[in-house]
Amino acid sequence: MPVIIDDQTHYEGVDIDETQFYEWQKEGRRITTSQPAPGNVMKMWDDLLAQGYEAIIHIPMTSGLSNSCQTAMMLAEDYDGKVIVIDDHRISIPLQESVLKARKLADEGIDPETIKKTLEEDGLRSSIYISVNTLKYLKRGGRITPAVALIGSVLGIKPILTIQGEKLDTFSKARSMKKCRTIMIDALKKDYKERFSNYEWNDLCVGAAGTGLSQEEIEAWINMLQKEFPETTVRYSPLSLSIGTHTGPGAIGCAICVK
Repeated sequence: MPVIIDDQTHYEGVDIDETQFYEWQKEGRRITTSQPAPGNVMKMWDDLLAQGYEAIIHIPMTSGLSNSCQTAMMLAEDYDGKVIVIDDHRISIPLQESVLKARKLADEGIDPETIKKTLEEDGLRSSIYISVNTLKYLKRGGRITPAVALIGSVLGIKPILTIQGEKLDTFSKARSMKKCRTIMIDALKKDYKERFSNYEWNDLCVGAAGTGLSQEEIEAWINMLQKEFPETTVRYSPLSLSIGTHTGPGAIGCAICVK
């Protein structure tokens, strides 16, 4: 997912990293997001097929948050079934788990259509919670109105957002990031009890995430989650820059999902 900074297109992990991105964001540079250009997607597919692969499994961000999924599905129609686009309604760490599972199934010799069916059946078995440290960037991106941003800033409100499948919704709010962490952990516990308790822990993933966090902040967040969920190994992954464009630095997130 490209990010557009002062009219220049950048790709995370290619020509921009998290540190540089949040430095520029704090400087007030104009940053927006965009779905991948169709020509770039098709070139990637063509290059892979030219290497002799029988099929490509393409797993984009959930269709509920980006048009990139529908675009990929349309483009795949010209590839005679060699490109399989999966919409499993996931993003961030749950989406990473989908990619890892697809790779595992492919290594086991499972055919692409069965992988697609398996991932889409598992897709909605995930929950994400994100706490935003500032309303500045949600306002800048048009995700909230200036009036709501002003009231929230004056009152010191930190919104907690949730992604349950396709949509990003408001979940709760708090006056401090410390309280946000507590609310999100309680939400994960409730999700486990009500939605995931019939799974073995080795079939579940609990993840920690954030934007522009220091190593000390990352370790503190991991340790806090690990203490509450000792049955699994909590892993950290930074939120993608396409998400960070809207949350700004200092956001924290967590997730539980079927691996």
